[in-house]
Amino acid sequence: MTAPQQQFQKNIVNDAILKEISDAIHRLAFGTVTIKINQSKIVQIEVAESKRFDNVWPLEGSGI
Repeated sequence: MTAPQQQFQKNIVNDAILKEISDAIHRLAFGTVTIKINQSKIVQIEVAESKRFDNVWPLEGSGI
């Protein structure tokens, strides 16, 4: 593979990774996207979604 072909291949991979990260961020209302890096390369993306239940179960009475 020639140098320009290798660079083109790297760009495709980088674009795909960036799209995955962007998609993960846009899917979340609340949560975290963790990017794992090994030897200066992105090797894993973890997505943890949080569900918010604010004001769903309001307490009645004076509480405890």
